[in-house]
Amino acid sequence: MANIFVRYCHNSIFRRNAVTLPKYDFTPKPYTGPSLQRTDEIKANHIPPAMYNIYRKPLVLHQGRMQWLFDHEGRRYLDLFGGIVTVSVGHCHPKVTAALHDQINTLWHTTNIYRHPKIYEYVEKLISKFPEDLKTVYLVNSGTEANDLAILLARAFTGHEDVVSLQSCYHGYSSTIMALTASQAYRMPLSVPAGFHHAILPDPYRGIWGGCRDSLSQVAGSCSCVGDCVTSEKYVHQLSELVDNSIPAGRVAALFAESVQGVNGTVQFTRGYLKQAAELIRSKGGLFVADEVQTGFGRTGDAFWGFEKHDVVPDIVTMAKGIGNGFPMAAVVTRKEIAEAHTRAAYFNTFGGNPMAATVGKAVLEVIEEENLQQNCKDTGKYFIEQLMQLQKQYPVIGDVRGKGLMLGIELVEPCTKKPLDRSDVTDIMESIKDLGVLIGRGGRWSNVLRIKPPMCINKMDVNYAISVLDQSLKDYLQNKI
Repeated sequence: MANIFVRYCHNSIFRRNAVTLPKYDFTPKPYTGPSLQRTDEIKANHIPPAMYNIYRKPLVLHQGRMQWLFDHEGRRYLDLFGGIVTVSVGHCHPKVTAALHDQINTLWHTTNIYRHPKIYEYVEKLISKFPEDLKTVYLVNSGTEANDLAILLARAFTGHEDVVSLQSCYHGYSSTIMALTASQAYRMPLSVPAGFHHAILPDPYRGIWGGCRDSLSQVAGSCSCVGDCVTSEKYVHQLSELVDNSIPAGRVAALFAESVQGVNGTVQFTRGYLKQAAELIRSKGGLFVADEVQTGFGRTGDAFWGFEKHDVVPDIVTMAKGIGNGFPMAAVVTRKEIAEAHTRAAYFNTFGGNPMAATVGKAVLEVIEEENLQQNCKDTGKYFIEQLMQLQKQYPVIGDVRGKGLMLGIELVEPCTKKPLDRSDVTDIMESIKDLGVLIGRGGRWSNVLRIKPPMCINKMDVNYAISVLDQSLKDYLQNKI
């Protein structure tokens, strides 16, 4: 392996862009919280050990403003992860902040067993973003809760029990949703509820049949189909085999799928797969549930919802994260007849749709429209992935670049192979990126994918800065390997 690094360094010209932090006219408040050492002590004694640090040298983040975060020492970082794809319109966006402040001074909370105007204003605004049949809204508190409710609705409506999701998916973390999730990193070695199955993942990069995807960046040597990818039929056939062999009488309740797998490292499916898979599940009496927790609200650029680019209208849509720009809220949208099946028992939600959440949600939708953030995701995302593809040509440690809009992934591998880069090496690169002033995510089955999901307000100047940081970090990593 060392010879590969030596040959690369002798035969390639490293990019040498200067890493220069873009100007930003904002001064953070003085930090008055506990010292880094004190946070270490509190974490060691009182924070669950499962809550790990993403960096070797942890960050104490103190303040945020749009696409920027500031640590306790006043240092500024470009946020390319958005609080795990949650900050959609920008940290402390002035319009959203002002709307929340006004509501806090008016009415904090009343459960939705009473009526308050904000929930109705918000629901009406939210459903305007959906196809005609999807007009019934549940307001809840998290993506996990939204997906749990979607399971209940699918089972109640169909009368079937079994639910299918895709390998390596992530749909949340609870004793039930852990069964729906098919990522070993997020599954405790404990029994989970019966009735959950995981279909083969139609991954163009690592899938057994490869394939092409809806992205500017394709896997080297992949097909270039017009319309649906030819391999989609093969992956759907395996889904059919799973249903027919593993589910009693093929009585499936639902197929759950993210429009683009997020935690698994921005994995896109082969073109046409999701539409064909949904048609198959419906032919068995089941529903299609689109998990838009990470892909919704314009992030992928071409459409407001990820499912729209798969040419399929779901029966149920779940959403969270960017819905509230960091405020804890989520939603489930479905058809009225599906919601009718829920009336066999009483239902209420203590915090879902409370005045503060509804106010924030409405303000977020307004900002996305007023600032044309979906178009920014499309334009800035196209520029970003083009620059990443150039980096891929320079650095053989980049095995795959993929994604759409401002939902992008960089899979790191041993040079000239598909072997996942060692976790400690990925940590070295991540630490370097952070030290140079950029915060980036991490995911994938082997934790070897850099996840780029920033606030949707970033611009091309920010992209240039991020690329220069990635360039420098990869160059330093490879030179240290010689």
